[in-house]
Amino acid sequence: MAMKNGLRFCASKLLNSAPSIAPKSVNRGIHSTSVKKMSGGHGHDEPYYLHAKHMYNLDRMKNQKLTMTLGVLTAFSIGVGVPIYAVIFQQRKTASG
Repeated sequence: MAMKNGLRFCASKLLNSAPSIAPKSVNRGIHSTSVKKMSGGHGHDEPYYLHAKHMYNLDRMKNQKLTMTLGVLTAFSIGVGVPIYAVIFQQRKTASG
């Protein structure tokens, strides 16, 4: 085992010290294709771009109190209910097996 590691070390030293055949100008950075720009003044086509300028103004939302209350309660119940269901399911699965 020690002999094998020693041979590997010597071989790697020889390979690293010898001049390489491969070119040195290799780009190792992360790259991808460029983003295609949509035509139009601001990066979007007006007839196909349907979002309004002030689409997400929460103070102008209809039934704001009801909508936000339902949204918060839904998110909270999912955050609490799913782990409780998972524990109960796992305990039943373990007890029956």
